Amino acid sequence: MSLKQQPFVQEYDVIVLGGGAAGLMCALTAGQRGRRVVVLDSSNKVGKKILMSGGGRCNFTNLHCSHEHYLSSNPHFCKSALSRYTQWDFIALVEKHRIAYHEKTQGQLFCDHSSKDILSMLIAECSAANVTIRTDCVTEAVEFDGNYALTTNLGMFHSESLVIATGGLSIPKMGASGFGYGIARQFGLDLLQTRAGLVPFTCSDYLHDLSGRLAGVSIPAKISAKKQSFTDDMLFTHRGLSGPAVLQVSNYWHPGETVTIDLLPSIDADTLLREIRNSQPKALLRTVLAQYLPKNLVLELQALWWQGLAERALAEMSDQDLAKITGRLKNWPVKPAGTEGYRTAEVTLGGVNTNCLSSKTMAAISQPNLYFIGEVLDVTGHLGGFNFQWAWSSGFVAGLNA
Repeated sequence: MSLKQQPFVQEYDVIVLGGGAAGLMCALTAGQRGRRVVVLDSSNKVGKKILMSGGGRCNFTNLHCSHEHYLSSNPHFCKSALSRYTQWDFIALVEKHRIAYHEKTQGQLFCDHSSKDILSMLIAECSAANVTIRTDCVTEAVEFDGNYALTTNLGMFHSESLVIATGGLSIPKMGASGFGYGIARQFGLDLLQTRAGLVPFTCSDYLHDLSGRLAGVSIPAKISAKKQSFTDDMLFTHRGLSGPAVLQVSNYWHPGETVTIDLLPSIDADTLLREIRNSQPKALLRTVLAQYLPKNLVLELQALWWQGLAERALAEMSDQDLAKITGRLKNWPVKPAGTEGYRTAEVTLGGVNTNCLSSKTMAAISQPNLYFIGEVLDVTGHLGGFNFQWAWSSGFVAGLNA
């Protein structure tokens, strides 16, 4: 074999597969312990989802972060990591780098300027900890013989510890793949069924036409699926329904189920209409509701629900008429046709079964020095910075142990 043909083996203590939020946090933490760390990412640059998040401002954590904001088959699993590296710890890191930020709503923290600030901070911390970052690196095979040997298009990499931070299936155009799940299977870890999370609904039949005509209209709404309810903005789109309230409830919805929508979440609509009937008996229902809902939405709802009463004054409507209308406004049953899937999903539900891991280290129980962090795990946060905090917390804990 000629010198040119001989494989060049690059030796490290820790290999982190995936240069996203969790992977970079793990790498810099392990590097700060003096570990020789390399991050391997198949994309042309690290942190792509960080850059696109929060409309380019990166909702990097939430002031109200707790385990109650996460879904998992084992809801207790995330407690340890979240308590060992909290939102306050990450905020301290942000402030150390003098990154300006603000609270938007409901404890959500965003950069004042750009998501680039968060990514630059992570890369700077990695650099200070002597972490090597290799992009455009495609891993072709992973083997274990006491240590890990990775065959890639950039040569061979050997390490004592291997950390899987490859994310889930959401937003494939950003490089998402099921690679991490394949590694889990290879080493005998259990996987739970995956599906798109924090994702818009698609709608069929009359609702598809309705949402198309109302595309771009956004209103505050309370949306419920099973026993979970979220109050936030709901957006009508050409394909169905989106907006924060819809994304949140999508995590709890399953195909074939119905969600209910309260179009006036902060209003006792029945009492309101009765009072207005007394004070403004000649008023039309659409005129009254247009003070609380967009006019074009009111006209669409009129065509759906009270066309026969459209030209009758409130004084001409019985208590039963008003109760029927408010019942619809406060409890509108909608059966989505489906979701937009991984193409637009912000997260992936399911993944590596947390029962296969130590919650204190993120290490596989049955496989030495193999760690899983971030979205690849069956831990999914609510919208609003919770998934980033899981990335920071799980990455930190793995970095302390890998």
